[in-house]
Amino acid sequence: MKNHLILTSALLCATFIAYGQTQTSAIKQANISSANPNNAEIYAPLPNVVVPGKSFSSAPSDAIVLFDGKNLDEWVSAKDQSPAKWTVADDILTVNKATGDIETKRKFTSYQLHIEWRIPAKIEGEGQERGNSGVFLSGKYEIQVLDNSNNDNKTYVNGMAGSVYREAIPLANPEKKPGEWNVYDIAYADPEFNDDGSVKTPARVTIFFNGVLVQNNQAIQGFTSTGTKHIYVKHGPAPLKLQAHGDKSLPISFRNIWIRE
Repeated sequence: MKNHLILTSALLCATFIAYGQTQTSAIKQANISSANPNNAEIYAPLPNVVVPGKSFSSAPSDAIVLFDGKNLDEWVSAKDQSPAKWTVADDILTVNKATGDIETKRKFTSYQLHIEWRIPAKIEGEGQERGNSGVFLSGKYEIQVLDNSNNDNKTYVNGMAGSVYREAIPLANPEKKPGEWNVYDIAYADPEFNDDGSVKTPARVTIFFNGVLVQNNQAIQGFTSTGTKHIYVKHGPAPLKLQAHGDKSLPISFRNIWIRE
């Protein structure tokens, strides 16, 4: 036993010595001073100070508030740029299907978006005709809104709430039942294009749905379409758009919408 312990100790010592020599060699090759404990410490630029909201859902100090329950001053009709005509009452914005989609007056590139939405408690219909709407990033790439609570409404999985519509299936389904408020917190990276219009870097999106990660740095394939392959067309800064879907179910509502560029 004594000889076995001596042999084991010797092998361990040899291993540590070899590891140390390998690390020293790697440091020399990388031209890094092993004696400098500050060689990985960076002191600039200093991040901006941001005062958080009073709750997780309220807007932080550097956010642009797009809807706070008072009016639609930040929005226009997507089809003709006239004043948005959706209904505002009791601090809630409700879709007016007869007047079509709305979009922001401002144009954005990459951002953090917070938006809350609610399916009507008395929702009827099935599949894609059950509380359908969408949040269009850059006005072009749809994050689906639909009643899929408890997976009871059967539809294609890349058309469920939390999906990148007709592209990426949500990683989970944390949707609340109709009549209760849902929350999307979205980190969106705008696509980059080469001078010839080809895609240099695709758009990417990360989505927390009621605090649950459902899209993780997901690459977007192109403009949302129901009839053709999704492709990119070069664009610059663009509005955020909300959809007035044409199905016959009751219109959904939104509240507490803000964005951080």
